[in-house]
Amino acid sequence: MSSLFEEIATPPSSDIPIRRVTITVNGEPRTADIEPRLLLADLLRQGLKLTGTHKGCDTTNCGACTVLFDGRPIKSCTMLAVQADGHSVKTVEGLASASELHPIQEGFKEKHGLQCGFCTPGMMLAATALLEKNLNPTEDEVRWALSGNLCRCTGYQNIVKAVLWAAEKMRAESN
Repeated sequence: MSSLFEEIATPPSSDIPIRRVTITVNGEPRTADIEPRLLLADLLRQGLKLTGTHKGCDTTNCGACTVLFDGRPIKSCTMLAVQADGHSVKTVEGLASASELHPIQEGFKEKHGLQCGFCTPGMMLAATALLEKNLNPTEDEVRWALSGNLCRCTGYQNIVKAVLWAAEKMRAESN
């Protein structure tokens, strides 16, 4: 059995079984033969070349690996890729359309919500999950939604402003 992701799959002669998974990633069904021990973050980064999903700690502490799993933010560095079989995953690459940025991406740009950018994809996806449920969050609700994501550069002030800016834009667009 050959793997779509040869650089991360076990050679066919290995005693480790290979499992076929189908995951809808950023709206597109993707099928791959993978090792059952492969982490979702590694499948996204190495197998699918979606390098916006960052790996910072491998312990779920930093949130850099946050993706949306069936619309909910999860830490992909501790989830097995086989657990995503039959589910939907959205990465930061799936936020923007071909012609325009998602409002949360615009907000980070407009309100200077990033510094080094390492935490930015996870922050954006956590914020997106919040705004999909609540287009009128308070500052405290934004801070709570982002509390599982660490930024070592900014102090969070501009990140919160960026999310509130995006919420305002999304409210205006929905009216």
